[in-house]
Amino acid sequence: MLNVHDGLVTLFRQIVDIESVSGNEAPLADQVEATLREFSGLHIERHGDTVVARTELGKPGRVVIAGHLDTVPVKGNLPSTQTQGRVYGRGTADMKGGVAVMLAAALKLEQPRHDVTWIWYDHEEVESSLNSLGHIDPELLKGDLAILMEPTCARIEGGCQGTLRFEIKTRGKTAHSARAWMGHDAIHDMAEPLARLQGYVPREVEVEGLTYKEGLNAVGIRGGIATNVIPDECVLTVNFRFAPDRDEASAKGFCEQFFAGYELEYTDFAPAARPGLDRPIVAEFSKAVGGEPRPKYGWTDVARFSALGVPALNFGPGDPLKAHADDEYCDIADLDTCFNALVGYLG
Repeated sequence: MLNVHDGLVTLFRQIVDIESVSGNEAPLADQVEATLREFSGLHIERHGDTVVARTELGKPGRVVIAGHLDTVPVKGNLPSTQTQGRVYGRGTADMKGGVAVMLAAALKLEQPRHDVTWIWYDHEEVESSLNSLGHIDPELLKGDLAILMEPTCARIEGGCQGTLRFEIKTRGKTAHSARAWMGHDAIHDMAEPLARLQGYVPREVEVEGLTYKEGLNAVGIRGGIATNVIPDECVLTVNFRFAPDRDEASAKGFCEQFFAGYELEYTDFAPAARPGLDRPIVAEFSKAVGGEPRPKYGWTDVARFSALGVPALNFGPGDPLKAHADDEYCDIADLDTCFNALVGYLG
């Protein structure tokens, strides 16, 4: 069971030091569950390696607060270390700071003014099909507001971008490279799609008061079977990060228009999420936290809540630019800011 009596930083470092690379979340989930059962009056459910704790107080609204337990693989950065107001170690930024703040707040808030669902979930850092938020009962995700404790430097980041990946293929004819005129080089033909990408001008659009900037980029290219053979195929992988005013049809339609004349083979899609800043309960949280909300660049699980009609925000300790870095860290001040914001808003 976790030590919850010696302060937030101590709790945080305990959580960081329990290695929980995707697929190995069980030991940390066990500790979170045991601590909740010992020290809280919450209704607790365990779904695989996901822990759900709920208040059932009949309050006028329900806030869902979620954070993932897993990290990317350790790279010589455990156990944690502490120096100059920061804690270093795998998962400190992404996102065990949020996990610790959630647990401390859940134990503190005995009579919140909204009912609260706390969700500590598994398999966020791997392919979407394994993410437990896609497998647990959707009713557990429903509320009037969802807060994802993703790292945001303790500032609100609204919604998220969607992401779309696809491949473009060019075809040629093989030949010996010493007699290239006998073949046709498929890699050379990829110069034209690449030139289109180089000339791309990112679209900026305001959605509910936040300005999102889109991105269309080549993220991979492959072709050729040997250094003395003219390649007969080249494959370009493109990633489109789109604003929350687009749905799947709009995102694909833009890409097909941009690459008119080429066939696109889609390999991955995840929807964007609108920030929902116009909802009263979201505005209430934003006012309580303070600061100017920013757009979320990148995809997060707020999209899963948005798809259920639940407005969702990202708000958590840690710098997102340090997520997955070898020198990953979280400022202790961020922990305090997020804890005080949640307790102040819900208390």
